[in-house]
Amino acid sequence: MKRGFEIPNPISAGLQIRRNLRNISWIWVGLLMVFCSCHQQPPKIVLQGLAQGSYYAITYFDEEGRNFQHEIDSIFHAVDMSVNLWVDSSIISKVNRNEEAAPDQIFIDNFNIAQEAARLSNGYFDPTISPLVAAWGFSYKTGDNITPSLIDSLKQLVDYRKIRIENGKVVKENPTIQIDFNAIAQGYTSDLIAQFLESRGITNFLVDTGGEIMARGGKPNGQPWIVGIEKPAENWDSEQVVQTRVALRDKGLVTSGSTRKYVERDGKRYSHNLDPTTGYPVEHNVLSVTVLAESSVWADAIASICMVMGLEKSLPLIESMDGVEAYYIFENEKNELETFATEGFVTL
Repeated sequence: MKRGFEIPNPISAGLQIRRNLRNISWIWVGLLMVFCSCHQQPPKIVLQGLAQGSYYAITYFDEEGRNFQHEIDSIFHAVDMSVNLWVDSSIISKVNRNEEAAPDQIFIDNFNIAQEAARLSNGYFDPTISPLVAAWGFSYKTGDNITPSLIDSLKQLVDYRKIRIENGKVVKENPTIQIDFNAIAQGYTSDLIAQFLESRGITNFLVDTGGEIMARGGKPNGQPWIVGIEKPAENWDSEQVVQTRVALRDKGLVTSGSTRKYVERDGKRYSHNLDPTTGYPVEHNVLSVTVLAESSVWADAIASICMVMGLEKSLPLIESMDGVEAYYIFENEKNELETFATEGFVTL
């Protein structure tokens, strides 16, 4: 005889169903906890302050929630003691005074980058421009009485080909030559901080040192970092207004402009962007240039080059370099603001 289906006891069956439902509920709770823990946003760390005569703002995400303020302060201090002209005991200050000072790696890095930028631009970027910068009043000096004869005499001291590092020493063909890395030092600092964060396993960060930016990765939700480009200001103390925005990931971004850093002489405003080939501040219609590059220090150097050369001269240089893009803001013949971006520079 065939055995039929066995009808279970309704009471015991009900207990078993409740047990099964309870077990399933605990399984879902466990899975939900695992899912949430995997997708929980890591702690966001923001470090802000003043350094190198400007501000800094560093944002990163770290699963361990580590605060690297002490280490980053040490990086700023190391850069200051090497290449900061405002620090009397820095290596660069001693070199400029022809005192005994062995270049450290920070000095050597800045020296090599500055020399390469000078060669790349055929002298429109020149790390020996310091005497002209001081004469115009853009450094620790208040400035001199500018005359054509003074400019001609100071130009004799401006030539990147007359300095070199040899056997651990800076060699100057003329002892009165003065070195200035201010056009790249902050970009270099941003890169140095970025390298430190990467060495600690941080993969998503945005480093901003006085406007010299280096980004890695993005936000935990997968979105890139969003960075604003400032509209040229009327005066040095004008309120900041955003011209446009850029989505940034794994790039350096630096803006060089002429509307906040200037001196006034006899009622005329002079830009801090000096042309080493003439000895005078530039007078073209470009108000700012924002450069995207693989590193912040090279974005810094190239932006400075573009601000000296102007749009027409610098554009072929930009287009000849892989991974480099630029965004220009300039005045047209009607004194109206216009913009020009290279093909790979995308704004939001």
